[in-house]
Parts: sequence; structure tokens; C-alpha cells
Amino acid sequence: MLDRDQIAAASRVLVQHWRDGTKLEVLEPRLRPQDRAEGYAIQAGLEILSRGTLFGWKIAATSVSGQKHINVTGPLAGRIMSDTVIADGETASMKGNEMRVGEPEFAFRMGRDLPPRATPYSVDEVLAAVDTFHPAIEIPDSRFADFASAGEAQLIADNACAHLFVLGAATTANWRGMDLVEERPKIMLRGERYVGHGKNVLGDPRVALAWLANELRGLGLILRAGEVVTTGTCHPPLPIQAGDHLAADFGVLGKVSVGFV
Repeated sequence: MLDRDQIAAASRVLVQHWRDGTKLEVLEPRLRPQDRAEGYAIQAGLEILSRGTLFGWKIAATSVSGQKHINVTGPLAGRIMSDTVIADGETASMKGNEMRVGEPEFAFRMGRDLPPRATPYSVDEVLAAVDTFHPAIEIPDSRFADFASAGEAQLIADNACAHLFVLGAATTANWRGMDLVEERPKIMLRGERYVGHGKNVLGDPRVALAWLANELRGLGLILRAGEVVTTGTCHPPLPIQAGDHLAADFGVLGKVSVGFV
């Protein structure tokens, strides 16, 4: 079991690799988390050490393809820090990014707090606390050179592979009245067209959102008003490289895009 000093040391190692754009094989045995709880404890230290503030939350591995990509069996929560957010239509640096994929996602901004409590939140309760819906693109990466073999606990410590994030404008459409499961965003990359599917996101992006709220509840954390939750890729991760432009068209729900340099 890791003590407070070991948890803090593991956080420092991961943050330094993120800042330097470098990779490590694994955390040394005395700093390596053995379960999800220790992974989240290390992740919490990343927020303390970050140069930004907490912007919101991401969910990794909400789709089967996403789970295969990082070799885990279920979702992982990670923090989105303000200094990793890129404006819609701007460019993202590929420096140090070895995962090199883009992921179109359904995102929600909370309108009121969901504090910890003894019983799980229902999907309807979580949706009632949402303010706005946004199309989004996540650009994940890992501090581990071989992220596929790092394991669940280390990947949680690694902030669930959070790296860069692009948030589109809030939709003006009545998203609450739509079946997000059957939404099929159109994605353009290098002249090729791809089609996402809402059902790829844990069966329903709204279910994924509720999963995140309950994961934080179990950690004793508040999902706060104003925070954004991006719910995981709706299409298998798309390979990207410098010079590419990735655009996702969510129809009446809006558009979002990012270039890469």
C-alpha cells in the first residue's frame, strides 16, 4: 500500500514526463499503484502540480475499440486541466505525442453540483444537472511508452491518458429531446470520411456521463457546476499526424475541428 509520500512522488514523476514530453516504461515498484484507488490518489496529485485549473473530466475506454487500444476492460476517469484545452478550430502540437490519435466525443457542461452521497445517481438525475451539450475532440496520450501494457491502475495514475482537448460551442439544438444513441457524427480526416455512432459510447453518451458522476461520487469528489465532461470516443481512435486537420460534424448539434502541427 502506497503512503502519502510515495503517492506524491509518483505524481511528480508523471507530471515531469508530461512537461518534458518524455516517456517512461513503468513507475518504479515502490511508486507503482496496485489498484484503482491508488491510481486515483496519484492522479489527484497531478491536479495539485498542474499549471492549470480543473476544467472538467474525461472518460477513457467507453467503447470496445477504446478498451482494446489501451488494453483495459472498462472505463477510467481522468482530469482535464485548463492548460490542455485548445480553442475550436485552432492547432494542437504533436510534440511528444506517441499515441497519435484523435477522438470525436459527446461532451456536457454541468449546470449544478453533484456532491458525493450514499446512493448512486440515476441517468435522469445527472442529466437534470447538465447545462449545455458540446461536440468535442480529445487528443489522448500516455506518459508510458507502452501504454497497452501499463495496466489499469497505472493508466488511471497517468490521468486516464488525458493530453489535449478541444471543446466546440454549446449547441442551440434541443439535445435533450434527441436520441443520442443513434447520433452519427461525420468525421473528416485527410480527405476521408468516417461515421461515428453514439451507441459506441458505453451504449449511450448519457449513461457514460452518469458513470462519471458516480465514479467521482465513489471517490468522494464533487462534479461541479461549470465543469465539462467528455464521454469517450464515438468512433475507433483515428490516427493523426502533423499537417492533418480533423473535423467532426454532429449535425444540428454542431461542429468542432482541430489542426495538428
